[in-house]
Amino acid sequence: MADSELTTPPLKPPLQNSSAPRDREPDAADFAKLQSWHEERMARKLRGEYETAVFHLSELVNDNLQSPARLASIRVEGATHTRRSFLNSLVHPFLASPTDKPQTLENVLHTTRAFGHLLNETDIFQSVGAKLEASRDVFAQPGDVDVVFKAKEKGRFFLSTSTEVGNNEGGASATCRVRNAFGGAETFEANLAFATKTRVSFNASLSAPLTRTLGTRGEISLFGTEKDNSFFASHTEGVRGAKAVVRTGKLSSGLHEAGYEAVLRQISNLAPSASISMREAAGQSVKSSLFHTWTRDTRDDRLTGTRGSYLKIMQEFAGLGGDASFFKTEVHTQLSRPLFPHVTVSFAAKGGLLWPTGDKPVPYPDRFQLGGPVSVRSFRANGLGPRDGPDSLGGNLFWSAGVSLLSDLPRRPQWPVKLHAFLNAGRLDVLDKSKPVPESVVGSLKQPSVSAGVGLVYKLDPVRVEVNFGVPLVASKGDGTRKGIQVGIGLEFL
Repeated sequence: MADSELTTPPLKPPLQNSSAPRDREPDAADFAKLQSWHEERMARKLRGEYETAVFHLSELVNDNLQSPARLASIRVEGATHTRRSFLNSLVHPFLASPTDKPQTLENVLHTTRAFGHLLNETDIFQSVGAKLEASRDVFAQPGDVDVVFKAKEKGRFFLSTSTEVGNNEGGASATCRVRNAFGGAETFEANLAFATKTRVSFNASLSAPLTRTLGTRGEISLFGTEKDNSFFASHTEGVRGAKAVVRTGKLSSGLHEAGYEAVLRQISNLAPSASISMREAAGQSVKSSLFHTWTRDTRDDRLTGTRGSYLKIMQEFAGLGGDASFFKTEVHTQLSRPLFPHVTVSFAAKGGLLWPTGDKPVPYPDRFQLGGPVSVRSFRANGLGPRDGPDSLGGNLFWSAGVSLLSDLPRRPQWPVKLHAFLNAGRLDVLDKSKPVPESVVGSLKQPSVSAGVGLVYKLDPVRVEVNFGVPLVASKGDGTRKGIQVGIGLEFL
C-alpha cells in the first residue's frame, strides 16, 4: 500500500522575496541585523513623511499669511496648579483693543509665538504646544480664531542632598524647592548646609514675578551662617539677617539688583592668641543697608571662558540705623580672548572702596579681605593687608589684577584639564581720611604685592579647581606668603 500513501505537496507561499540589492537587506537568518534594518527603514520613511508634511504646511501657511484673521481669545489647557488670575494677567496685553491695522494670520502667528515664549519663561511648564481653532464666541465673526495652548506643568516639589566644594571649602547640603508655590510662578527654596569653614548656613527665600512681562522679579529671604575664621583671624562669626531684592534685566545685556538688608553679626569664640584689635572688634553689630548691583556677563564659559567679558558693579549704603555707617563700592571685571590656537589669555581686575560716613569705625565683618588661591595667588587666604599679630584686620581700600594664560594639553584639546600660567598683583590698605582719595589710591597702586606661577586648571562643573606652583615676587611687611604648591577651589578666580 506504499504507492497509495498520501504525500504533502511542497508549499508555495504567495509572497515572494522582494529584496533588492539597492536596499542592502541583510540575510533573513541574521535576525538582529534584519530587525535593525527594518527599524532604520521605517525611521527613514517616517522622517520623509514628516518633512513632506512640514513642507506642505509651510507652503500653506506662507500662501495665507495675509488672509484676514482676528485673535479672539487665548486659552491655556493643562495648567492645573496655576491661578487663572495669573494666566489672565499674561493674556490681557495680547488681547488689547485692536489697532487700525488690518488683522491677518501673520499677526496671529506672531502673537502665538510671543505668548508661547512667555509661558516658557515662567519656568512652570515642561512642554507647551499651540493650535488654532475657530472662535467659540457666540458673537464671533468670520475669521475670528482662538489660540489654544496645550501645556504640561513641571513637577512642583524638589528635594536634594549633595556634597559641595567651592571657594576653598567643602561640605554637604540639603535643598528643598517648591515651584509655582501659590499658582503665580512663585518659587520657594530652603537650603541647609554644613561645611569646613562655614560650619552651618541656612537660607529660605520666596521669589515671584512683579510685572506681566516677567522681566522683573522680587525676592524676600531669611539667612544665617556660622563661620570659622580662625585660619586668618582668631574668632568665629555668626550672621543672621533678612533681605528684600528686586531683579530686572538679563545677564547678557545687564542685570540690575536693588534691595534692602538687615543683618545681625556676632564675633565670638576668640582664640587665646587673639590680638587686642580682634578683642576690641568682638561682640555684636547691626547693619541696615540699601544696595545695588549691576552685572553683565557675555563669556562663553563662566569657569574657563575663551572669549567674552564680565563686569560687576556693586554699591552699598549703610546707616539707616544700626552700628554700621558707610558707603561701599566694588568693581569686578574680566576679559578673555583667544591668543593662539588652543591658547587663551584672560585679564581680570577687582577694586573696592569703603568710606566711613559716621564717627564709629567700620565693623570688622564689613571690611575687605584679600589674598589666597582664588584671589592673589601665592599668598595665604586673606593674608594681605594690615595685621595685628596672628589676625588679619581687613581694610577699606583694595585692588587686585591678574593675567592668566590657559592652554589645552598637547594632543588632548578635549580634556577638561588645562595648562595655566599667571601673574597676579594686589594690595589692601586702610584708607587715610586726612588725605584725598585719589592720593591714597595712587599710593596703593605704587606698592603692589606680586606673584607668579604655573599649574593646572580642571573644570569640574560647577566649580573650577586649580593646582599651582607659585612664588611671591614682591610682598609687603606683614603679608602672609605661600611659596610652592597651592590648591584653589571656587567659582570666581582672579
